[in-house]
Formats: sequence, C-alpha cells, structure tokens
Amino acid sequence: MGDLINIFIKSAFIENLALSYFLGMCSFLAVSKSVKTAIGLGIAVIFVNGLTIPMNWLIDHYLLGEGGLLGMDLTFLRFIIFISTIAALVQLVEMVVEKVSPSLYNSLGIFLPLITVNCAILGASLFMITKEYNFSQSVSFGLGGGVGWALAIVAIAAIREKMQYSHVPAPLRGLGMAFLLTGLMGMAFMGLMGIDPAAFK
Repeated sequence: MGDLINIFIKSAFIENLALSYFLGMCSFLAVSKSVKTAIGLGIAVIFVNGLTIPMNWLIDHYLLGEGGLLGMDLTFLRFIIFISTIAALVQLVEMVVEKVSPSLYNSLGIFLPLITVNCAILGASLFMITKEYNFSQSVSFGLGGGVGWALAIVAIAAIREKMQYSHVPAPLRGLGMAFLLTGLMGMAFMGLMGIDPAAFK
C-alpha cells in the first residue's frame, strides 16, 4: 500500500506531467484562462488518465505481448492501440459532460475532444510501460498523473485570473505571461526532485 501511495504522490507532484515533463501544453495554456473551465478539464483528464492507463496495461500484457492471448509479439501496435483506447474513453467523457453540464461542455469547446490527442495521456501510458509497473501500480500512477495535471491547470488558471487585475506590460499579456508562469511553476515542481550533490563535484 505504501508503494502505491508513493507512486501516486510522485506522479502528482514530483514527476508532474504538465510542469515536469511539459506534456499537454496546448490545452493547458488554452483552457487555463478561467478556474471553472480548468477544473472541468482537470476532472476530465483525471477520469481519462485514471481509466486509460490500467486499460492500456491490460491490453499490453494480455494482447500485445508475446505471452498474451494472441501468442505473438504485437508491441509495435502500442501507439495505435493506446490512442484508440484514449479516443474511446474521451468520447464517453464527452457524452457524460454534455448530458450533465451543457454549460461546461460549451465552455470547454474543442478542448474536450482534444484530450484524445493530449500528449499527457499518451505519455503517461508510455511511461507506465517504461517504468514496468504492475496493474495496481499503473492504477495509482494513472490517478496520480491525472490529479497532478489537474492541480497544475487549476493553479495556473487561478493565477491568470488574478493577473487580469494586475498591471502587466502589454507585450506580456495573454500567452506571454502564461509561458512565464508555467516556467516558474515548472521550476518549483522540478525543485521537488531534489538536487544531486554529485552534480557539483
């Protein structure tokens, strides 16, 4: 259990998909203008990430690997299969959000279906393979990665909302300030990784 909590915290804060690996930046910068839409997209990413990574683990181990049900090495199909799984779950999320909260669905606009090509989701699935997690670890990693991305977008949205009432030089308004804020937040999150004393020898 401690190992799963460790993976969750590590993926949410130390190895944050948005602020440590800078994955999913297109929707991260575009939707982070208001906290309400950022929360909505963040919850959608948690849901999709939390389901796709365990599903992709099952597919990879029981279908694509040599020891799988098909009895042949189909790992070269990982990209296509993983993206298909993500697309199917995003379609499900899109239908649920449209039914439950039409206003949120309209405010998210094109960025909700764009979760399908959000590199944070695919990147997390590929990290799960390279880190050689088992099923329960992949569940923890998926939820932690989604929560970390959601926290990052909500945090930057809150800062950007406050910045609207600040005196920002004209050249930095909009995306310019968003890039600066993302860089500063990324430095703070990457600081959680610690400093390797061997690097200074």
